[in-house]
Amino acid sequence: MDAASTDEAAQFSVRPVGRVRSPLKRREDAPRQGDEGAPEAWLDFAPEFARAAQELRADTDVLVLTWLDQARRDVLAVHPRGETDRPETGVFSTRSPDRPNPIGLHRVRIAEVAGLSLRVHDLEALDGTPVIDVKPVLGGPEER
Repeated sequence: MDAASTDEAAQFSVRPVGRVRSPLKRREDAPRQGDEGAPEAWLDFAPEFARAAQELRADTDVLVLTWLDQARRDVLAVHPRGETDRPETGVFSTRSPDRPNPIGLHRVRIAEVAGLSLRVHDLEALDGTPVIDVKPVLGGPEER
């Protein structure tokens, strides 16, 4: 990538569409993955995104993208799952929250829709984490 391409890539912005509301307040309290004991949490959308969330329904799976605002952005390699007996691995081959662009990817099940809020299962994100997008989990080609 040349310098001009790098400069262009740095010229975009991402804005939150909502926030996570969770009993998880500190990184050390969060499970490594949502299916490893994450408590129920809520996704609270900002009012200007009400139309974007209108068709979301309970008992469906969605992918939630978050901005891991407490992550370190200078980390390029980690011991997977913090286990020092495992070899250091580049973050692009791990699910570490610490990475150059700390985007979290979470597959969750919607349990309830209440106005601009979704109650979800299996979300390990911390309270207050910005939500940057929600996308459906796609089935096979016949279901699209």
